[in-house]
Amino acid sequence: MLLWVGLGNPEPGMARNRHNIGFMALDTIAIRHGFSPWRPRFKGLLAEGQVGGEKVLALKPQTYMNASGESVQAAVAFFKLPVAAITAFHDELDLVPGKVRVKRGGGAAGHNGLRSMDRMLGSPDYGRVRLGIGHPGDKARVLGHVLGDFGREDRDWLIPLLDAVADAAPLLAADRAEDFMSKVAVSMHAANGGA
Repeated sequence: MLLWVGLGNPEPGMARNRHNIGFMALDTIAIRHGFSPWRPRFKGLLAEGQVGGEKVLALKPQTYMNASGESVQAAVAFFKLPVAAITAFHDELDLVPGKVRVKRGGGAAGHNGLRSMDRMLGSPDYGRVRLGIGHPGDKARVLGHVLGDFGREDRDWLIPLLDAVADAAPLLAADRAEDFMSKVAVSMHAANGGA
């Protein structure tokens, strides 16, 4: 059993924030793979389904980003899951918009959702699907950037990215991170007209 965690903020007015791309990715996966409806559990919203023959629990913590680990830890304790079964989907400033990188472990790089998960789980050794949102170029503008909404011009890459991640999700479930990244990159290349 795998636990896929989308990181974001629960406030309805924040639904289109760049910081909520983790929620958006999980929503798209849940729809594409016919997951159960979302229901309140573990200080979050939980949906269950199968991806590539693997049972996947999808969790969107409703604790706000800074306390995401509370929700994740509650689900992990209930299902008795190892940290290795967890993958977090989150926004990544250090990747250009539309780029995706998968890694296991590492630092939180200033991401409060990851920092909270590290603290509550006692380990950073879970998977991360890093979804590029780009950097505003100035450290002083980072907060406004991540808490700002995606603009109309972002749709050209955001919707194809979410679709590509959902399409390639069975490779992620099969622990084939390199193949997952390759398939997403090929899909994004095609969506950009091969440019």
